[in-house]
Amino acid sequence: MPRYTVMVDDNFHYMDKEERWELGTFATLDEALVACRTLVDEWLAYNHKPGMTGAELYSLYCSFGDDPFILGGEVGGGPIFSAWDYAKERAEALCPGS
Repeated sequence: MPRYTVMVDDNFHYMDKEERWELGTFATLDEALVACRTLVDEWLAYNHKPGMTGAELYSLYCSFGDDPFILGGEVGGGPIFSAWDYAKERAEALCPGS
């Protein structure tokens, strides 16, 4: 049975593998995706300030946020999950009217 490991990079320390950490290993892709989305959602909620635009929150995320990604399983081709794409969508949803 495939296993999926979620690793997390720190956007503030871009390309610094010493800042990378493991969130966990999951039995299914769905569980790994939930873990990735939850981590991004929690970061955005914690860093969201009233009156902030989606673009401002997303920019903050791109500079300082947790960037989870999935390894393993039976995947081929490109990445399974893009934290940046997900964060952009969620930042817009958290900041209505932006």
